[in-house]
Amino acid sequence: MRSWTAPRVPSLPGAGTPPVLHDTATGSLRSPRLVEGTASLYVCGITPYDATHLGHASTYLAFDTLVRAWTDAGIDVAYAQNTTDVDDPLLERAAATGVDWRELAASQTDLFRSDMEHLAVIPPTHYVAVTDVVTDVARAVTHLLESGAAYRVPTPDGAVDDVYFDVRAAERDTSWHLGLESRLDLDAMTRFSAERGGDPSRAGKRDPLDPLLWRGAREGEPSWDSPVGEGRPGWHIECTVIAAQTLPAPISVNGGGSDLVFPHHEMSAAHGIALTGHRYADVFAHTGMVAYSGEKMSKSLGNLVKVSELVSGGADPRAIRLAVAAHHYRSDWEWFDDDLAAADDRLRRWTTWARAAAVTPVGVAGDSEPAGDLPSALLTRVRAALADDLDTPSALDAVDQAVASGAPATRVDVDAVDALLGVDLRRAVDDRPDPDSMSPLTD
Repeated sequence: MRSWTAPRVPSLPGAGTPPVLHDTATGSLRSPRLVEGTASLYVCGITPYDATHLGHASTYLAFDTLVRAWTDAGIDVAYAQNTTDVDDPLLERAAATGVDWRELAASQTDLFRSDMEHLAVIPPTHYVAVTDVVTDVARAVTHLLESGAAYRVPTPDGAVDDVYFDVRAAERDTSWHLGLESRLDLDAMTRFSAERGGDPSRAGKRDPLDPLLWRGAREGEPSWDSPVGEGRPGWHIECTVIAAQTLPAPISVNGGGSDLVFPHHEMSAAHGIALTGHRYADVFAHTGMVAYSGEKMSKSLGNLVKVSELVSGGADPRAIRLAVAAHHYRSDWEWFDDDLAAADDRLRRWTTWARAAAVTPVGVAGDSEPAGDLPSALLTRVRAALADDLDTPSALDAVDQAVASGAPATRVDVDAVDALLGVDLRRAVDDRPDPDSMSPLTD
């Protein structure tokens, strides 16, 4: 499946330091392990039925910053992201609105692509729809059944079987155990399972926390013929299979929102080690939750601030990016309507400062190296901030201080803001595209 058009990313003099990241599984800052010099990243994608709100944007901008920092450090990056284009919430929305689920998924995926382009997010190397890997997921489920890591549970009427992962068998037969990635206790895991797509009270399961691998065909639901039987994939196994197909093992970083810690990332990791015998990911990195009107931004509550609606209302996407980057990626924070005005003011100050770069030479008098070959003081500070667990608030503060100093910007300064923070200062704030020209992409 196609992703979206990549933004222009300037090259910078010198090289940055690969960032350390907070690892949920250990609770510490760690340097993600590379495989043959390549950093691999898997970030869980959207379920395309109501894209893209600022909670989504906060996650994808955080990991875009990671990709930019790795690239600046001279590291090759392999990045995979899925789109869950068949799942219960999507089917429920399609039924409620009278739209075919395939049309809903396609239109919302197009909207997501458009939003990512507006925000200058570097596209993943591999952008994969779940509907494109149904057969591969079925083969993985078959393998788990044959190995004893999965079992069948009939529906109450006995009409069809669902397939579940056996967490206790996985604990017995692999190096994984419940809580390895999430560090949660049993009560918390049971609560989150019920709140986040699990079914701990399902009759016939061996353990309440056993997650669904394959949902047997139901009338009125999409399904596929497969070696497991007719049906469709469960949630966690989809990501496991896509990651295994596209990235070396273990993944350097498995990323997503903090609401995916359990059960999604915990169970994806369990499936991975049960299928391959290898640890699924080296570092598990999670972004904080974004609230609006006093509640976590969520589709169920309807308190969404959508990127597309901000842009169609005249917001500069660069200001949206700055408003999000003002918060550390791991922090829970709340969006207020005046946040955009503050970010727009910051963008105006930065673009005014950047105008001097066209006439200001890079470097200092007496440099023996050609102009542009030396990092500026600002570039050094921004690199240091991002190397420290993607500290974008400190990076923004560094630019603010450079602007306030009265010293004109250099070309390296402007390129640094673009390459590392994803904010192109070459365009004036009021030189914005017509919102009508920024409609969702179509094939």
